Amino acid sequence: MASDSPDSLLSICTDFCLRNLKGTLCYLLDNEILRLHPDIFLPSEICDRLVNEYIELVNADSSFEPHDSFFTLFSEPQSTRLTRLHLREDIVQDHDLEALRKQDLVELYLTNCERLTAKSLQTLANFRQTLVSLSLFGCSNIFYEEESLGGYDETDRLVNPTRQVLVRDFTFQGFQHLRFLNLGCITKVVDVEQMLCPLICLKALNLSGIQLNDIGFLTQWKDSLVSLVLYNMDLSEEHIRVIVQLHKLKHLDISRDKHSSYYKFKLTRKVLCLFVQNLDELVSLDISGHLTLENCAVSKMDEELGPPSNNPTKSSISPFRAMKRPLQFLGLFETSLCHLTHIPAYKVSGDKNEEQVLNAIEAYTEHRPEITSRAINLLFDIARIERCHQPLRALQLVIAALKCHKYDKTIQVTGSAALFYLTNSDYRSEQSVRLRQQVIQVVLNGMESYQEVTVQRNCCLTLCNFSIPEELEFQYQRVNELLLNILIPTRQDESIQRIAVHLCNALVCQVDNDHKEAVGKMGFVMTMLKLIQKKLQDKMCDQVMEFSWSALWNITDETPDNCEMFLNYNGMKLFLECLKEFPEKQELHRNMLGLLGNVAEVRELRPQLMTSQFITVFSNLLDSKADGIEVSYNACGVLSHIMFDGPQAWFNAEPTRQEVHERMWSAICSWDISSRRNINYRSFEPILRLLPQSVSPVSQHWATWALYNLVSVYPEKYCPLLIKEGGLPLLTDLINMHSAHEETKDMARKVLEHCGNYNEDTMDTSL
Repeated sequence: MASDSPDSLLSICTDFCLRNLKGTLCYLLDNEILRLHPDIFLPSEICDRLVNEYIELVNADSSFEPHDSFFTLFSEPQSTRLTRLHLREDIVQDHDLEALRKQDLVELYLTNCERLTAKSLQTLANFRQTLVSLSLFGCSNIFYEEESLGGYDETDRLVNPTRQVLVRDFTFQGFQHLRFLNLGCITKVVDVEQMLCPLICLKALNLSGIQLNDIGFLTQWKDSLVSLVLYNMDLSEEHIRVIVQLHKLKHLDISRDKHSSYYKFKLTRKVLCLFVQNLDELVSLDISGHLTLENCAVSKMDEELGPPSNNPTKSSISPFRAMKRPLQFLGLFETSLCHLTHIPAYKVSGDKNEEQVLNAIEAYTEHRPEITSRAINLLFDIARIERCHQPLRALQLVIAALKCHKYDKTIQVTGSAALFYLTNSDYRSEQSVRLRQQVIQVVLNGMESYQEVTVQRNCCLTLCNFSIPEELEFQYQRVNELLLNILIPTRQDESIQRIAVHLCNALVCQVDNDHKEAVGKMGFVMTMLKLIQKKLQDKMCDQVMEFSWSALWNITDETPDNCEMFLNYNGMKLFLECLKEFPEKQELHRNMLGLLGNVAEVRELRPQLMTSQFITVFSNLLDSKADGIEVSYNACGVLSHIMFDGPQAWFNAEPTRQEVHERMWSAICSWDISSRRNINYRSFEPILRLLPQSVSPVSQHWATWALYNLVSVYPEKYCPLLIKEGGLPLLTDLINMHSAHEETKDMARKVLEHCGNYNEDTMDTSL
């Protein structure tokens, strides 16, 4: 299960070494092959962790680069000793296992390693003297070898250069210490009996998904076998007769996926009675998915009254009343029995309530994604409709399932949907930073692995439950790249597009300029402009259109490179077209003018705005009453920076610089100084640079008005910022300038007065 504890020092060091192999444990031979430094010796505790964590990183972290020669680092036991390995998925190939052949492995779990072939069976023989526990679960090709088609003509060889041939003679001969064996979901045509017969003292066996009509050979271990898993095996009365002879069994799993195929066998009262009578050491039983006859449950007349109890004498499952003690675990998922009142077990998997559903997810995640996905779907309904009573456990279990089954579409769909509800504000206070970061990582994994609409939508919606950009800071580049990839197809699903643009906008708001420049280089500006262009073609001004302009406003703030990209990618053309197509869209106008204010702050780019067409548009927008004063204010800001370059930069015959000056002054005089603003300044630097100059008094007047408005309406926020950035001396100098207008000087005095009053109010007067 995903952990909510802080990382241990060992875990941190392991992670660092794996991410920096060349700088820590290794050097590169011939610039490509990893080699361990000759003076290094690593004990098994360290080596096991390095290999197992390496597998986890390759599976879960797209930024982690796998090394082709990684497993060769552990080829010599004199320097690196391995004992317990957990390898999974198609990361592991035959040559990787071959590199470890000299190791004295005690435990080897190979899970869904589909690229392993019969060559790896030969490698396994090297571990036969020491191996105690072996899992080949889901290694569907490990009993096949490639046969060359040497006897065929060239055409056949080109079409099918190799042929898969079943290896029929492999047995576990010589594996004298092997006690725990998992052969679940291997190929169905292997002769299991022949393969297992050499094993002397087997204690645990998993034959999930293997169809055997005769399991009589299991009785050779009737005095040693303590765990038997026959998940999805078609059972018969003959199977039951054999099972009840295995009198040492403590764990029995005969569960099935009830959706997988038609199934004749039914669990009767007689079968359950046989288990209770003959398997008296049983502590765990799983009969999930089975059809059970009604006579398994006690009648309503015989039902014990009172609250739910796990006391066997009160059991609502009639045969279990003869048990001596409650079971530690009873699997009843997708059976009618899980809905009974008195179940004699400490932990029950089922679909009756949250506790049972969580137990099901916990029990089946590793090897049964088909069951896990349905259990997570039930959890989704609980979190959506009711209130989750174990939200931390639920969240940790869903994270673990998503990590374990990164490439299982059904798990990714149901898991990402559940995450949306489990991370909302109702549960946020109970979740640590570490746990929420784990959620973000599995969400991004899902977005990387699946372009499917439902997964993408669920993942984007889940990200909306986080504080942006703060909580996404540790994965900032990755999340931006993924969102931009979603937005590249301009005919993307409308809801995903809207959410993704909203997230993009939030991610570039309130971050430093380095972040904005990095995102700009990823294609952010071009992507937003393409979205805008598509909306223009469709003549649609919706949230995607407005969010796109807002995102451009944010990403160009004090970022000249991004402003230049906007101009280079025909941003001004789109601005004019939007203005013409949507003349009544006030918020759109505000966002566009805010963006152009950022462009106008860049001196090198201002000449591109100096055309009769653009100046006329900006001048006309001075009279706009859209969104309060915002559109007029931003248009005046754009013109203030252009005017600041002086008469020599004014290339236009029409309108004249004087005409624009007068319209700007008139607009500023019409604004209410107490207007509340829909704007957020991180710095006053672009405004302050307009104060100490005489080339454009109206620009100076606009800048002073802006400061006066902000410090009077939002003193707590903007007085400290103005003081910090050295604005007060500049205003004092302005008051003494002969070229400054009296109205401007009056406002400057009021700004100084507000800041002085703010300082007095916040001064500590305590003794």
